[in-house]
Parts: sequence; C-alpha cells; structure tokens
Amino acid sequence: MEKFFKLKERKTTVKTEVMAGITTFLTMAYILAVNPGILSESGMDFSKVFAATAIAASIATLVMALLANLPFALAPGMGLNAFLTYTVVFGMGYTWQFALTAVFVEGIIFLILTAANIREAIVNSIPANLKRAIGVGIGLFIAFIGMQNAGIIVDGATLVALNADWFKGAPGLAMIGLIITGILLAHKVNGALLIGIIVTTVIGIPFGVTKYAGGSFLPPAPYFFPFEFSSIMSVDFIVVVFTFLFVDMFDTVGTLIGCATKADMIQDDGSIPNCKEALFADAIGTTAGAILGTSTVTTFVESSSGVVEGGRTGLTALTVAILFALSLFLEPLFGSIPSAATAPALIIVGVMMMSPVKEIEWDEMTEAIPAFLTMIFMIVAYSIADGIMFGILSYVLLKLFTKKTKDISKMTWVVFALFVIKIIFGAL
Repeated sequence: MEKFFKLKERKTTVKTEVMAGITTFLTMAYILAVNPGILSESGMDFSKVFAATAIAASIATLVMALLANLPFALAPGMGLNAFLTYTVVFGMGYTWQFALTAVFVEGIIFLILTAANIREAIVNSIPANLKRAIGVGIGLFIAFIGMQNAGIIVDGATLVALNADWFKGAPGLAMIGLIITGILLAHKVNGALLIGIIVTTVIGIPFGVTKYAGGSFLPPAPYFFPFEFSSIMSVDFIVVVFTFLFVDMFDTVGTLIGCATKADMIQDDGSIPNCKEALFADAIGTTAGAILGTSTVTTFVESSSGVVEGGRTGLTALTVAILFALSLFLEPLFGSIPSAATAPALIIVGVMMMSPVKEIEWDEMTEAIPAFLTMIFMIVAYSIADGIMFGILSYVLLKLFTKKTKDISKMTWVVFALFVIKIIFGAL
C-alpha cells in the first residue's frame, strides 16, 4: 500500500485513509436512497436503480483510487437525476430510456474529451482567485445542503427560512450532533466527523428519528443497456446531451478544484496532480452508470469530508468504493442512518473549507467581484456549475472593459465562449 498509494510522501497512514473513506461514504450514502427515489418517478424500478447507483459509484470511485490516486469519491449526481426525471421525462415527454441514451452518449463524449486533454485544460484555465472562490463556495454550498437535509433550513415566504421547530425532531438532533462533533474536533479527536455521525445516529433512536429502514439484504440486479436510439438524430436529443455534458463538466471541475484546494494539492502552476486520470473516472462512471440504468456520475462535494479527516490518497477512494460495493448487501443498515446524523459533518466541512477566502485579492475588483459571484451563485442557484459560469463570465467581461485582457488565458476565453453558447441554447 505504501508503494502504490505513496502514503508517506503525502504524510498520511492506512488508518487515516480508511477513516477518511468511511466518513466520505457515510456523508454521501444518502444517494443510495435519494437517486433511486428520484429516478423511479420517471418509471424506472427503484431496486434496479439502487443497484445501478451502488455499482456505478463503486466502479467510478475505484478508477479514481487506482488510476488517479486521489481521495475523491463519485456517484450519480444530484440535480442531473432531477433533470432526467422532471425535465426530459415529465417536461419534454420522452421516455427514461431516451434520457439514459443521452447520458450514455455524454459519457462517450467525455471519454474522448478527456483523452484529448480538453477537460484537463479547462480545469487548469480557471484563474487562481476563482479556484480559491470555488473551494470556499463549495464549502458554503455543502453546509447549506447539510442544513436542508436536517430540516434546519426549510422553504419559506422568503424562499428559505429557519425551521420554527429547529430545536425538535430531526433538526434538533442535527444541532446536538453539530455540538458533539464540534467538541470532538476542538479536542482534536481522530475521526471526529465519523464518530459524530455514529453517535448522532444512536442518539436519534430515542428521538424517533433513527429508524430501521428494513428491506432485503440480497442485492437486486440493475438494468443492462436500457437504451432507445430511435430519437438520437433529433434536436431535442442534442440539447439534452449538451445539458448533461455541460453541467457535469463544470460540477466535476468545481468539485475537483475545491477538494484539491482543501487537501493542499494544487500545484504551483495551478494544476491538480493526476487531473486527467481523475476526469477519466467520472467519464467511465457515467458510461457504466448509463449502461446499468442510472444518471450521470460525477465527483461528489462530500469528498471534502474525507479530505478534512486527512484523506490524501487513492486509499480513501478505495475504501469508499468497497463500501459502495458492500452496500448492495447492507442497504437496510445504511438506509437507517438519518440525514440529521450526516448533516453536522457537512456543516462543519463548510467551516473547514473557508480558509482560502483569505488569499483572494479583495482589493482588486476585477478579481474580487468574480470570486464573490462564484461563491454566492453556488448557493442561491443551488449549482456549482452556475457559480463557475457567473464567475468566468464576470471575470472576462471585467478584464475586457478595464483593458486587462493580458490576464485572460486562451483557454479561459474558450470556457467563456462555452458559457455564452450555453446561455444561447437556454434562450432558444
């Protein structure tokens, strides 16, 4: 393990990596229930999608571990599954088979773009201050997700509001878990996030929040090549593929940059080590996932919880991959961990991802405004990709109209053009 994962070189140990992997898995295990729940509304079978979710996540994360040697985990992405169900199937009237065909084509295109180093060039083209802002924005975003998952923040007359009963039930349990986890971290207890999740889950039993999920311990079979190629020459198909492609590309780019920043892996030239291999992981995961019957696979922001726990190598990702494979047999147990128990970990990860904000050039408005827009739009638009879009658009326009175009790299111009094309597509 030392030779393959280079543990000493990255100043970590087997114990730290395994603990980090378990923490990452527990904070993102909700996808095993949520993804099948959303996709089953399109007419897909819940059990088959559950199996596809676990297998696709395991395959993609295994590639990340063994090929990229990075501590990041992948699974079918939130938002993209909703787009498949509510826009492609409900809104446009197509079948889920049509939608999965678009996901499959997207995966193939990603493999080609990754092999041609285009996706890696996009990652490296993000300006330094925007890279820092992406990391901070993801921290705020993941904390916001944690508060929503626990029911602390709810829909309200002002779009979002504090739950009036935030001290009761699941929200109250999450607040208790937040204090417990914070105390553990203050005392520098190893595995504080993981211990916090477990303790909060146990406390949730008398609260009535933690309940045995039930279900079978026998793994169901996924779909296999559930495609519909009869409509692939239509304009709608091209638009759907482009949307999947675009959102996934910049979600993954943003997550990689954010987590790598927190792990102190960003190199002097702004690049991420083994970035191409990391991008292959989500391309392979997306292609395999579509074949098995699930939506686009992407790098998860919850990976930052493992990074905070000290995960620095592919051994963290390998642990996650194994746990996703085992979850096929243990779905009732993992399904019993309430969102209120994982929410404190997500909120505290947000705290820990704030540090790069100090390095942003706040006195230079052509850098500060794009950085701020990147962070704020990730939260209010509920999208990493949209945050990056507004950051890049404002960065290029501000540099252009202040005669500082020398600060804009050629690839940044290309990314700017891609976002403009996306806007035009959306307006049609």
